Amino acid sequence: MPRFLTALPVFNEVAHVARVLDEVVKITPDVLVVDDGSTDGTGELLADRVRAKGDVRVVRHAANQGYGAAVATAFREALAGPWDGLVTIDCDGQHQPRLIPAFVLAASEPGAGIVSGSRYLERFPGDSQPPEARRRVNEEITAEINHRLGLALTDAFCGFKAYSRHALGALHPRETGYAMPLEVWVQAAAAEVRIVELPVPLLYLDETRSFGGALDDAATRLAYYRRVLDAAEVAVAAGRATDS
Repeated sequence: MPRFLTALPVFNEVAHVARVLDEVVKITPDVLVVDDGSTDGTGELLADRVRAKGDVRVVRHAANQGYGAAVATAFREALAGPWDGLVTIDCDGQHQPRLIPAFVLAASEPGAGIVSGSRYLERFPGDSQPPEARRRVNEEITAEINHRLGLALTDAFCGFKAYSRHALGALHPRETGYAMPLEVWVQAAAAEVRIVELPVPLLYLDETRSFGGALDDAATRLAYYRRVLDAAEVAVAAGRATDS
């Protein structure tokens, strides 16, 4: 039976983290929380849980570094251990831990690479209506990624993913912010990592959640995403030139 580490990147999720972890540990015994410098009591709550239950492991960033940095830490932890792969799941309650086994199964197939959740492959009862600006940005960037990289994604930003160990070894993300998944797509396409999507429910529990500062503006966010895509493509091209 394949053994995957399940990692949850967390920043200031004191309202959700206990409930989400209670669900995740019912599904898998191998759980890592990457606390990205939380300041709202999340760190203390996690420390209390480790002392009382010991059912999760916590790696804490001393200061907030960004979503991409938290996921990169999970990559390193998975590769440093005995795991066959890694599942990432957000801690804000939007993802359903009961789906973890389906992701692990798909990422354990021969030749598997990245299994990425898609909120737009099919409709589920109780699906939310996504905030219009977020849906529009996702559609635009997903279409641009597909055009640039020859992929067929329907959801470029879903944080619910599974990575085979082979895929983890091919990925070296450096982007620390929310655009880190775009860098992953560029690197995965260059390494010819197999990508499949699994449908997941579309749940927005807090439509007012901030991206932080200027990134709450859709146009600014789009420009940031395109800069990261451009830089990732340049880095991949430079790496190919060095190897040749």
